[in-house]
Amino acid sequence: MIGLTVRQMQYFDALAQTLHFGRAAKLAGVSQPALSAQIAEMEERLNCLLFERGGKTVRMTDEAIALQPRIERILADIRDVETTARRGRPTMEGRFRLGIIPTVAPYLLPHVLPELKKQYPALQLELREAVTASLVEDATSGRLDAFIAALPLDQPAIVTDELFPDRFFLAVPAGDPAFASPPVPPESPALERLMLLEEGHCLREQALAVCGNVRSVAMASYGATSLTTLLQMVAHGLGVTLVPEMAARAAGVMPDLRIVPFQEPMPQRLICMAWRRNKVRQDECVELARIIRGLDRAVLGA
Repeated sequence: MIGLTVRQMQYFDALAQTLHFGRAAKLAGVSQPALSAQIAEMEERLNCLLFERGGKTVRMTDEAIALQPRIERILADIRDVETTARRGRPTMEGRFRLGIIPTVAPYLLPHVLPELKKQYPALQLELREAVTASLVEDATSGRLDAFIAALPLDQPAIVTDELFPDRFFLAVPAGDPAFASPPVPPESPALERLMLLEEGHCLREQALAVCGNVRSVAMASYGATSLTTLLQMVAHGLGVTLVPEMAARAAGVMPDLRIVPFQEPMPQRLICMAWRRNKVRQDECVELARIIRGLDRAVLGA
């Protein structure tokens, strides 16, 4: 009998996600030597190499790649068993794994985290910031209990609950004569200088949708992975970029940067709470959505 432990499968899952022993140990909440020892014991019990180590790089072997979806399903089933056993107990207690997209996390979390700590001190919130596709995958596989993203999601296995609208503004270099008289029409030729986040970020697709009448061939993509990076580039005169209303206040205080509105009706995105359709953590998801909707919209810049 092989006798793999749940702990070993959890460590395997963490290392498969990160491909880095240090980050995997942090994700699993253990020391790196402890995680390495359990992975080595797992490999010994299975009599095969699961991860190739080469200096600072880690690569999954073919055996590990074949095992990964099975281990994910086992861990998801275990989490469902644990959650089902909690039914009848008070909600908003214990571990809750929440994902959130990068263009929402730094602007929403400073307001929602203190509120959660005040109302539900027994809640152990674990956060993961990632693009929408990764959050959907993690939620459907059971690695996340819920996530916050922008609609639409169009995932049959995912339930969504709308939180609030978030209007779009335009960040431009201060003193740029092309934007001397806002509001900006979405078909303005000046938007050909629009800079986009790299592929995978929903804000990129939203920007393309907002400025769909502009020649997309002229829009620049610098592979930026954060809105903060794009705003710095705008401040240095390299172009313009779309900025959500919740980020507009912080962006507006940056030197050499100006935030201008679009023509009415102003384009917007809809932020939602999303979770798996199995209803296992639905009560907590609904309560968390209620708390976020109850936040003072003024503090979010909306």
